[in-house]
This record gives sequence, C-alpha cells and structure tokens, in this order.
Amino acid sequence: MNANLRKMQYAVRGVVVARAEEHKETLCAGAELPFKEIIHCNIGNPQEVGNPPITYIRQLSSLTNYPELADYEHAADIFPADVIEKARLITSLVNTGAYSHSQGHHLFREWIAKFIEERDGYPSDPKNIFMTDGASPGIQTVIKALIREKSDAIMIPRPQYPIYSASVQQFGGTQVNYDLDEDNEWALSIEDMENSLARAMEEGTNVRGLCIINPGNPTGQVCNEQNLRDVIDFCKRHNLVLLADEVYQENVMAEGKTWYSAKKILCDMGDEYNDVQLYSFHSTSKGFLGECGKRGGYMEITNVPEDLRAQFYKAASVSLCPNLMGQVTVAGMVNPPQKGDESYAVYSDEKNRALKSLKRRAQTMWSALTGLPGVSCNPPQGAMYLFPKITIPQMAVEKAAEQNMAPDLYYSLKLLDATGIVVVPGSGFGQKDGTFHFRTTFLPSEDKINAVAYRLGDFHC
Repeated sequence: MNANLRKMQYAVRGVVVARAEEHKETLCAGAELPFKEIIHCNIGNPQEVGNPPITYIRQLSSLTNYPELADYEHAADIFPADVIEKARLITSLVNTGAYSHSQGHHLFREWIAKFIEERDGYPSDPKNIFMTDGASPGIQTVIKALIREKSDAIMIPRPQYPIYSASVQQFGGTQVNYDLDEDNEWALSIEDMENSLARAMEEGTNVRGLCIINPGNPTGQVCNEQNLRDVIDFCKRHNLVLLADEVYQENVMAEGKTWYSAKKILCDMGDEYNDVQLYSFHSTSKGFLGECGKRGGYMEITNVPEDLRAQFYKAASVSLCPNLMGQVTVAGMVNPPQKGDESYAVYSDEKNRALKSLKRRAQTMWSALTGLPGVSCNPPQGAMYLFPKITIPQMAVEKAAEQNMAPDLYYSLKLLDATGIVVVPGSGFGQKDGTFHFRTTFLPSEDKINAVAYRLGDFHC
C-alpha cells in the first residue's frame, strides 16, 4: 500500500468516534452505561443531530428527481407554484439520471456565477466554476495539482480542518504550519506567516500555496477586511496560490462581524493583484442548509490562466461529473426564493429560525465551557465550532503517555466514557506545543445542548 496513505490521519472520524460506536452497540444491547445516549459534537453534520432540512430544497429536489410529480393533479396543494416552475425549467434542460458536463451543468453554473456577482459586486464567469461533490474534492484537486514532489509545500493554519493536512500527506507534499493567534480571538498573523515561510525556505522547502478557512474550522473566527488584504498581499509578494475555504459564509453570529469573500477583497485591491491565483470553495453542507449527504459544492477559480484551467477541466473529466442531486442542491442554495414567490415566507422563516437557533446554541455552549475549571475559550464568531483550551493534570498526561496517546485524546476518551459526549481532540487539528484543546460543535438541538452543558459541568467537577 502507498506509504502516504498509511501515514495520513483524519481525526474527525478517528479513535473517539470508533469508541462512540462501540458504546452505541452496548446501549442498543440493553447494557448499562453512565449515560443513556451518545451526543455527537464531533462533526459538522447538522441533520444527523436533529437540525431540520429546508423545505424549499427538499421540494426542489423531489420535483427534479421525479418530474412527473409536477403534473400530479394535486401538485399545487403540495408544492408552491414558484418551486414547480423552477423545477420544470431545470428538468427541461437537465436529466438527473444522466451525466452532465464535467464542471457541472451550464444552467447551474450560470446561477452560481450570478450568485457570486450579486454577493461580491464583481463579474463571475460560468467557465471558471467547477461544481464538486461537496467542497472537499475541489480542495483536494488544487492541492494535488500544486504538489509535484516532497519538497513542494502548502501553508495551512494551525489549528486547521484536517482535510488539508491529510491531502498534503496523501499527495506526497510537505505541510508548513502558520499559527492562528489564540490570544487575539484566533486572528491571522502575517508576522507568523512570514516567520513560517522563512523557516521553510531555509530548510529547502518550496512553498507553493496558502490555505485560509474563513469562517474558521475548528476555531470559528471571522477574518476582517484587513486580514484578507494582508493575506492577499502576502501571496502576491511570495508568489503563492491562495485557497479560500468559505463553506461557513452564512454562519456569522458575532455582533459587529461582517464576512467578506477573498474574491471580493482581491478585486477591491485592483489590477495590481491580477497575478494572484485564487481558488474559492463553497458547499451545501454547512450554512443553514446542512445538506451534508447531498454532496453539493463548487469551486471558483480567479486569475487562473487558460492553460491551467484546461488542466483542471481534464482532472474533473476523470470523474465524469459531480453527482446531479448535489448539483440541484447547489442550484437551490444559490437561487433561493425571492420576495413575492409563494415559497418565500416559509423559506425565509426556516432560514431565520435556523440561524437564530444556532446563535443561541453557540452562546449556551460557550457559556458552559467558560464556566468550567481549567478551561478557556474564545467567544463564537462564526462557523459551527468552539475550540476550547483545556488544562490536563500531569498525572493524566503521564497516563496518556503510558498508552502512547496524546493527552487531549486521552481527555476526549475519558469525557466520552463518562458522559457520552463525542468531541475531537485538538491534536487532530494541530495546536501549539504544550497546549491542549478539543473541538466541539454546537449543532445538537437546543434541549440537547443544555444536556451537553450539564454533562460537561459534571465531568469537570
């Protein structure tokens, strides 16, 4: 087997989750444990933990996957007129049982381009849109394209979502970390980026790209405009490709925080920066849709020469096309109901309730964490996660070492065994030496979030 695959790690579905599955089987068999259910706070999978789907998305999916429903005599009693009309437009051009263009159907890419133009105020070309099965395949494709040999490196934040470290390892490259500033609400630090790049270059590493996650995963920070300008300028000065993971762009909850896309800021900076290559990623899995299982996403490429765009098209062609129901879900995300549409009131209400509830749950979880002894945590700004720092007693550190285990993995397993709460140890995301963390979502329903807070308090007492 390829040695890179053996070395690759992906903590989000690692040892703690495997133990949780064992506990589930134990509970299902009727055996006693200190808890009656497992509560998953380990992964951003909203509907798995009770977050309801958006009605409009499911209606559009139903009508496009089974077009005959629109002709049912009582269809108008079930489906809003605007959803039927949109589905008929789609099914007149798209067959969800057939392959599409390898970049995704042109109709959907036109809608995505329009969505980006309205969001950023700058043109977007459908030929520069690549629809993907979630955001992950786009990220992996770009990283794979950048890595030619072991000395080629990608700069990634520490902490980071482990698709980046896993992909760099899988494709045989080198990971260069830059640290987010925990004492400054996990802000990006250009000074640390410069120092990390300088060290890598001294070691003979050829850094080719830089990743940002905005809003952050696992840290939840939202980059301000100056952060993004500094990053883009850094990429220009050092001739780096910029990868912008923007899948949480709808999830901003901190007062006074505004989310900006990297493309908007890049375009704001003028023609002088037209040589900065940007790859931007979005997904239906996050935001208020939470349609993880539909595997819908897209990548937009900016300032990428035509010959390179052709290579990405070739790479997309190998997989023939992204799945069609994922494409339909993206289409629904970027072309939602508008005021005056029959479906607008329900859509708007469901969206607002989902986002307000997420904000309340984030506050509940943060308040619980900051009230625990030996725990500190930055307030939630965006995304779906908190990344608290924990103090682990020396005795526990030594016991973890005896089991050849990271201390925060030891903590996470003990937390699971005592409470049934599933979190991910911070070592799976990267963290400064000598610090320990874990990542938790705040996705469980509001009654379960309160149960999580109560169980955490009991565990730390």
